[in-house]
Amino acid sequence: MKCRVEKSTLSGTIACPPNKSYTHRAVFLASLAKGSSMIRNVLLSRDTIATINACRIFGSKITADGSTIMVESTGNISPTGTEVDASNSGTTIRISAAIASLADTKITLSGDASLKKRPMQPLLDALVKLGARCTSDNGTPPLTVTGRILGGSTSISGSVSSQFISALLIAAPKTEKGITLEIEGDLVSKPYLDATIATMKKFGASVDVVMPYKKYSIRKQDYTPADFTVPADFSSMALLLSAAVLVGNNMEISAPIGDLPQGDREMISHLEKMGVKISLGDTVRVTIPAKISGGRFDLSNTPDLLPPMAILALRASDPVEIYNVRHARFKETDRIAILARELAKIGLGVTEKEDGLILESSKSLEGAELDSADDHRLFMAFCIAGMFVGDCTVTDPESVDVSYPDFIKEMNRIGARITV
Repeated sequence: MKCRVEKSTLSGTIACPPNKSYTHRAVFLASLAKGSSMIRNVLLSRDTIATINACRIFGSKITADGSTIMVESTGNISPTGTEVDASNSGTTIRISAAIASLADTKITLSGDASLKKRPMQPLLDALVKLGARCTSDNGTPPLTVTGRILGGSTSISGSVSSQFISALLIAAPKTEKGITLEIEGDLVSKPYLDATIATMKKFGASVDVVMPYKKYSIRKQDYTPADFTVPADFSSMALLLSAAVLVGNNMEISAPIGDLPQGDREMISHLEKMGVKISLGDTVRVTIPAKISGGRFDLSNTPDLLPPMAILALRASDPVEIYNVRHARFKETDRIAILARELAKIGLGVTEKEDGLILESSKSLEGAELDSADDHRLFMAFCIAGMFVGDCTVTDPESVDVSYPDFIKEMNRIGARITV
């Protein structure tokens, strides 16, 4: 499927969707806490529904009332099935793999064609060191995990994904011995680990930080039920902010941010460096100069900012260089390669590097057919680029179900011209 995108001007107020990462974490943790938990302002998308279904397989009872879900759990893993379908969600399959190691049942975990390309071997190796039996053909899904792990010491590389470390931290309190975890090399996407620890605390579990981003110790302990409200999602807000900068006219973003850590909040600093003035509150407003500045941007901790930062080069007076984000090649797609290939079609000067991109605007921008490779964040970024350039088609509109199901409808409501 494709959609047509014409030049557009956005005005009015648009609501930022709830945070996907915190929705995942809250559902998993509520499923490990004995009793009833309430999770409010939940993002119900393809990815998070995969997590809800996984937790049902692990034995939790989950009911929904609008954007609020109730999770009932015995606090133990009592599988009702032996297969977890994580769909397109790396977070779901990685945390589910660690939770599966808490049961003495053989659990098979898989997903769609894209997920079957995502790396899993570092997590499987760490679980094996803790006593799990794991199988995988090439270090990618489908895979099997059989526990029960008792805990102890293990190590894992931090260079591929912080989701591996988050998965081990979440499972650790449910082991007999707890887990001492050492992270080898430089950890990418550090703020997501902070988000995991902050959410664990909301559900009554503490993490001993022996050395930040290098060594953690988690004792055996019980999770406690919680009443948890998911904040607005800065990953999605980054795309909305890029839309406001490129094609906004008195556009506002409604976003209850809360006090939980979000690495993608760095988008604010990046935009301010480019000359954009931002007013933060429950409603976010931007003041845009005639031409925004370029610059160099380190996205090592915030790989999801790659698409919205890349398209800002369309309006930048100087090159936009994005670096230290090699791990974006291991997302739903190789986002570096696809952004380089597709943005060149509309006239941007593009230099692809192993760990990022250098992007330079030109006076000869033109419409093109942009292939988002069924990647939700690339689809949204290409639609916003299409609103700026005009006369574009973008593939795979159905991909937005992963993180922002109402993206097209909400964008059209405030002035976008997107036709599926």
